[in-house]
Formats: sequence, structure tokens, C-alpha cells
Amino acid sequence: MFQVAAHEDVVPLAELYKICETARAMLVGDLAVGRVIARPFTGTLGHFTRTANRHDYALPPPGETLLDRLQAAGKTVYSIGKIADIFDGRGITKAVRTRNNAEGVDAVCAAMAEDFTGLCFVNLVDFDMLYGHRNDVDGYAAALSSFDARLPALLAALRPDDVLMITADHGCDPGTPSTDHSREYIPFLALGCGIAPGNLGTRCGFDRIGRAVERLLDGDMEAFEL
Repeated sequence: MFQVAAHEDVVPLAELYKICETARAMLVGDLAVGRVIARPFTGTLGHFTRTANRHDYALPPPGETLLDRLQAAGKTVYSIGKIADIFDGRGITKAVRTRNNAEGVDAVCAAMAEDFTGLCFVNLVDFDMLYGHRNDVDGYAAALSSFDARLPALLAALRPDDVLMITADHGCDPGTPSTDHSREYIPFLALGCGIAPGNLGTRCGFDRIGRAVERLLDGDMEAFEL
């Protein structure tokens, strides 16, 4: 990753984004990095705060992804949060940008009210950006409580053929001494579409989740027997 941080009162957002676009064009080939990230912030010395105007500029995926296959099959790939940025827009049919967890869950509720067949892929950024990387245990706990409070509405909106999956892309324990990603196992919860209650145990590889999504969309109700 290559990150560019700037105070919004010193470097306007449009200029910061242009700097990052220029860097993205340069950081390819032998200098390739996965993502160039614009990191705007505000505040005063000793009290700087990141804003919600972060923007990611990613390399295109090096090969075909599940999102590409779903799009080619005529299915909807609904991106909420920074998913579209991470995949450089590839394989995305509809994208909604959000600034925080609350907007992300609002967007999920709106998407669930629509009639489509495909994948709604969501990133709730606050857990990572605001609390995990900042070692803010109380903030992390409050964010979890806020999300828990929204879950009943999400569960009530599930249709008979819907599946809700909740997971993480890495550990981000706010209680570790480091502000880096941490190394605990990620959680994976799935509910809906006739999924029987049970413990899936410890599995290895994010690819299992991707394959489960693809199998479910192909009508395979044994998708989690991986």
C-alpha cells in the first residue's frame, strides 16, 4: 500500500485525490502496489482525526474473480462501502459509497428492499479504521453494540431464498499493543435459506466463502459442506 495523508484545510480533497490518481498511474509494473489510499484528516496538532473522505485506488484484479463470473452470468453484484474501490470497479453492477457503519447498514436495508438476484457485498469500515487501528476498545464495543441493534431489522428483511453472511477480512483486535492487523481467526456466521444450525468448525481460506456464495447462487443448498 501507498498512502497519502493531508489535512483537508491545507490540501483540498480534489487535489489530494488527483495526487493519488497520479501515484496510482506510477505505481505499476515493477513498482506495483495493491492500493493507493487517500487519507484526509482534520483537527489540530495532537488532535488530528481521519475524516470519512478516504478513497482507495486499487490495481485491477490479476485474474477472473467471482464478481466477474456473477456479472457475466447476468446477476447483480451490489457493492456497498469500499468494495468497488478494492476491486477497481471490476465485476460491480451497482455501487453505493458510504462514510460509516450506519450508512452502510442503511444501504444494506435499502438493497434488501430491491428485487434482484445476485450478491450484495458490504464493507463496514468503522470497526477497522476508527477503532481497531486506533486501539479504541470502548469505541469498538460501542460499534458492535450498534450493529447488534440493527441486526433484527436485517434478519426480518431476509426473504425465503436469501442468505446473510457476516465475516471479516482480517483480525483487528483493538486490545493488542500494536495498531496493526492482528492474527486471531476471523468469525463467519451464516443464516437463511434452509441452513441448518451447526458449527462449521475451523476452516482455512477465504476462498471457501467465495465458493459457498457461488454454489448458493447456483441453487446448491449444500454450499457450506466444504
